[in-house]
Amino acid sequence: MGHEGTCHCGDVRVVIHDDPVEASECNCSICRRTGALWTYASPSRVEVIGEGVGYLHGDRTLTLFHCGTCGVITKWSPVDPGYDRMGINLRLFDPGLWQALPRRAVDGASW
Repeated sequence: MGHEGTCHCGDVRVVIHDDPVEASECNCSICRRTGALWTYASPSRVEVIGEGVGYLHGDRTLTLFHCGTCGVITKWSPVDPGYDRMGINLRLFDPGLWQALPRRAVDGASW
């Protein structure tokens, strides 16, 4: 089982197999513009159905994905396949999953 979320149109579905423990708000140039709210997991604990469109972000260490139809940001994946962490946009999921989570401010603007 797991928690399933989708982009607005449903073309991209994401299933996380662990309960998120916090929600991260990043202030980097792209996250502050898109309003993404991140949780992190090992790619082995996440299923993505419908890849979307990738954008190689900033320092070129991660690829940010959005749905090619509705444009909603869905996840980021590391360029380095050895990095065992990815970001999942919690706003894809029912707010009941993430509203009460502690928020962590991430200073991505200073990187």
